[in-house]
Amino acid sequence: MKTYNKTIGGLLIIGSAGVLIPYTILTIIFEYPDILRQDTAIILSKFYEGGNTLILTWFSFAIAGIPLLPAYILIGQKLENKGSLIRVATNIGVTGLIVQMIGLFRWTFVVPVLADTFVHATDEATKAAAIVGFKIIHQFAGVILGEYLGQLFTITWTLMLSLSFAKLKLMPKWVNWLGYISSFIYLLAQAELFATVIPEFPVWDLAGFVGSTLWLIWLIIIGIIFFRRKEMESNTVEEYASGKTAMETQS
Repeated sequence: MKTYNKTIGGLLIIGSAGVLIPYTILTIIFEYPDILRQDTAIILSKFYEGGNTLILTWFSFAIAGIPLLPAYILIGQKLENKGSLIRVATNIGVTGLIVQMIGLFRWTFVVPVLADTFVHATDEATKAAAIVGFKIIHQFAGVILGEYLGQLFTITWTLMLSLSFAKLKLMPKWVNWLGYISSFIYLLAQAELFATVIPEFPVWDLAGFVGSTLWLIWLIIIGIIFFRRKEMESNTVEEYASGKTAMETQS
């Protein structure tokens, strides 16, 4: 069981840190995510200027979260017999990670083609077609898959897991509350997605950054707690349940 906990913890820490590194690089070399609020012609031109380095950074960002997939599954296998929400949460969480990954891959395999077409176009019609192509793929793969469904499923997984941790007394209360708070703030970022089709929709610009950052911090903390536990918590949960049963019997 000790190895099992260390595997979960290590995967959570590696996956969370792995997402942070390419994300930080993208904020520096591509002004992400602020660049997405610029005119499409500027986005495509700046992407083309980034060259292979930018393409590979986006690829790294897309695959950096892969260690989280087995981590989610292992948590589910470990706790599914102890909490009714766990199995459903695992399916939702894994689905969320996969659709986010699909959304990010557009920057590796679709946007480079559109950027190259735009920059080298000799007529305005071709440029316009590249701009429309970018808007369509961004709205579908980015807004619908990566951000709306991916984030919504991730938020749901976080809430369900935090509720299960609280019920089973597996985590300190403040860690569970961090999960609730980060999920709520992250949920507010969904408003920006509606603003892409309803311009007057109220938006808090920092919700995505603050919510996702707090969520990654929460995930790293969960990973550290799992990693540092020795004989946990299949034992802890069983001891808690046994103690509760004994008290009920005595009463």
